[in-house]
Amino acid sequence: MAWFRTLTRMSATAKSWPPPLLPSPLRTVPTAPVASASLLLTSLRNFSTGTAASPASPTHCGDLGPTGGGEKPRVVVLGSGWAGCRLMKGIDTSIYDVVCVSPRNHMVFTPLLASTCVGTLEFRSVAEPVGRIQPAISREPGSYFFLSNCKGIDAKNHRVICETVTDGPNTPDPWKFNISYDKLVIALGAEALTFGIHGVKEHAIFLREVHHAQEIRRRLLLNLMLSDVPGTTEQEKSRLLHCVVVGGGPTGVEFSGELSDFIMRDVRQRHAHVKDYIRVTLIEANEILSSFDDRLRRYATRQLTKSGVHLVRGIVKDVEPDKIVLDNGTEVPYGLLVWSTGVGPSSLVKSLDLPKAPGGRIGIDEWLRVPNVPDVYAIGDCSGFVESTGKPVLPALAQVAERQGKYLAGLLNRIGKAGGGRANSGAEVDLGDPFVYKHLGSMATLGRYKALVDLRQSKEGKGISLAGFLSWFIWRSAYLTRVISWRNRFYVAVNWLTTMVFGRDISRI
Repeated sequence: MAWFRTLTRMSATAKSWPPPLLPSPLRTVPTAPVASASLLLTSLRNFSTGTAASPASPTHCGDLGPTGGGEKPRVVVLGSGWAGCRLMKGIDTSIYDVVCVSPRNHMVFTPLLASTCVGTLEFRSVAEPVGRIQPAISREPGSYFFLSNCKGIDAKNHRVICETVTDGPNTPDPWKFNISYDKLVIALGAEALTFGIHGVKEHAIFLREVHHAQEIRRRLLLNLMLSDVPGTTEQEKSRLLHCVVVGGGPTGVEFSGELSDFIMRDVRQRHAHVKDYIRVTLIEANEILSSFDDRLRRYATRQLTKSGVHLVRGIVKDVEPDKIVLDNGTEVPYGLLVWSTGVGPSSLVKSLDLPKAPGGRIGIDEWLRVPNVPDVYAIGDCSGFVESTGKPVLPALAQVAERQGKYLAGLLNRIGKAGGGRANSGAEVDLGDPFVYKHLGSMATLGRYKALVDLRQSKEGKGISLAGFLSWFIWRSAYLTRVISWRNRFYVAVNWLTTMVFGRDISRI
């Protein structure tokens, strides 16, 4: 067993300690076995050292240079979202070394992220470490994970420019470094759309990352506590406990449903003094859940209204610290503002000197290659088919990104087995069938054991559409099986059971 082998090694090390003393100043620590030293040198020899740092400044390794003839080709993956992680999971590490560059070391299971905001699930249940998705990153000498942001791509020299991510006042200043690649996969995702509305970035909270969910949960519980403190006016109490959600897509509707369920089942029991003040407002410019069947949309509207969610049709024109202003001049005070109006290309994606698809995404062909840029591929929300392919830009959905990642992993494995894994090679390799996307359907939960399941392949197509308790059971069963690891499936199942029996955790940590 692994723990027994580790214990045996530790015991052997303890018996050989301390090392024999050497005449000063030649005293050294025990040397590693020759094989271990050789492995370490092999794993580090691609790091080119820069100018020696002064004693007062931290020493940083240099660039990760090109791979040598005796090494495996290197695939560099930018991003740790649905697309990038699915690709890393499927890549053959006996053919390639894998290097992942991302500002987070985990993947977020976004369909369940709204549930973490109100304590239905714990945050660890929706986060899967990259090292568990692709173990070679933690074990193989030529594979790495770098907690960094991509700052640019030098496609001519097969190089990625990165900058380290630091957090907190006592951490080192960020520094830049370069990574050479044989194959580059851009899976940078997208960012929330604000439509240039003043005050959104400063005062609203997006719901795309775990830290967003943590901030929403802290803000919600803080407002509940403050509203009960003596001296809080009726007007201020009403504002603090008004939760406003902008955007009637699946994320906005699911969060509104979870929040209304939290209010009905937990707040009314544990915060009885303010139970009549807390309310939820969902603002949408058009119809909620516009991609769903008309019958399901009407059901969702009735169910949300029955749960106490106030539906408002309008367009936000301005966001202030304590209120939003709609296009008709209506002012809506809020204590918590969650912004969920869709996603678009990030500023980095827009700045890259690469072919673009309609809407500003990185352009790709039918095999997910970036046209006229050798060895560069793009998948997920940051990519879209160029007009010459005749295909529409695919929606920014998790199932699209996941299936693109799975397809590209198979394609790169095929290229590597045919001897085309090196940079500027593989042009003559048969790529096989192009990528084809088939929509599997959409699901959304409404809270209170109700959900929607729409299995049509398109909005105009025909297919099965369900609503109610059966849909809720299908929704939970489907997502429980889609959670990446058995560890997280266990977490999710236990959290659901605990919430059902004891209620949600309302601790503000």
